[in-house]
Amino acid sequence: MCSAFNVPFLDLTGLHAEIEEDLVAVLKRALKTSEFIGGPEVEEFEHEFARFCDVDYCVGVSSGTDALRFALVAAGVAPGDVVVTVPNTFIATAEAISQAGALPHFVDIDSSTYNLDIRKLKNYLENECIPDGRRGRLTDKRTGRDVTAIVPVHLYGQPADMDAILELARLHDLVVIEDACQAHGAEYFSQKEDRWKKAGSMGTAAAFSFYPGKNLGACGEGGAVTTNDPDLAKKVRMLRDHGQAKKYYHEMEGYNGRLDAIQAGLLRVKLRHLSDWNEKRREAARRYNNLLEVASEAIIPPHVPSWARAVYHLYVVRVPERDLVRELLQARGVGTGIHYPIPLHLQKAYGWLGHRQGDFPVAERVANEVLSLPMYPQLSLDQQQYVADKVLESLTARTRVSIGN
Repeated sequence: MCSAFNVPFLDLTGLHAEIEEDLVAVLKRALKTSEFIGGPEVEEFEHEFARFCDVDYCVGVSSGTDALRFALVAAGVAPGDVVVTVPNTFIATAEAISQAGALPHFVDIDSSTYNLDIRKLKNYLENECIPDGRRGRLTDKRTGRDVTAIVPVHLYGQPADMDAILELARLHDLVVIEDACQAHGAEYFSQKEDRWKKAGSMGTAAAFSFYPGKNLGACGEGGAVTTNDPDLAKKVRMLRDHGQAKKYYHEMEGYNGRLDAIQAGLLRVKLRHLSDWNEKRREAARRYNNLLEVASEAIIPPHVPSWARAVYHLYVVRVPERDLVRELLQARGVGTGIHYPIPLHLQKAYGWLGHRQGDFPVAERVANEVLSLPMYPQLSLDQQQYVADKVLESLTARTRVSIGN
């Protein structure tokens, strides 16, 4: 057993040290070729990541936010449309919707998986919307706007229940764009197809982020859209590059949203290790589950349904008096995170939607209790034992503080 030490919430330094020589080779190659934007490095990464996700096409872009926005626009979501998503996610999910000109409509989450609650989604589509037979569209009763898409979020590296979501989308003629920004390599068992499917391969398209802390992270910004639709992929390629079909011939207004060649090269190196890293995350999650089992009455561990293979981008537990527990852990050298402390419907940025406390009670309750523990492939058993010990000590100390108050 190790003595007291600091356990960081995330350790990218250790990860990069293992593959430093290969990463440096990418930088040297870029300097020698001067190919910094587009080119073979980006194209090869796109082919390799498409193969990893079991899809036909991947288009590299500058961020996960751009990936989701471009996917929505390319899929035909128009200004004024309603797009359904969840309130407990990073704000980029809603930003991509509103920046595409659409209106985010939040549906509450399942209390065990923290992903989109299928029953509440069904209730919204069937009882709060009406079909417009003349135009063949579904209309939100309250706003009178067309509902055109669903953005399920594969939160913390665990896929949402895609069979059920895709069936509701089929019944109501809706586009499904997966927010897979935290789910590189996660898998979902489709009862309908009787096989495991990769996150990013099930909807009309999917968005991935390569922010440095992701399971597959760049050494800067990056993102990608995956799809089996050649027309959608073509539109995303134009959207990322000022709407160009070829240089200086612009078929639409676009954006400057390209993935640069150095980041693509670095991602190619890391992609070779991703499956191994994901398995190490799963092993670390199993160890946490065992180490924290003695406090099962005070700690709610991650719940993974039988149809999911999570990749544990984050290992998130729920504890009462979370902020006090986090403070005590910090004092003991354990880094933690909160994902996410304020649901989107209560964020000032989305105050214009008119939501109030109590509108999405599950998301609000979860936001007050979730605590992310250190999680990365290089996390050792000694480090996890230390984290678990300090969590248990903090729970005991929390009880004493509560009694004292």
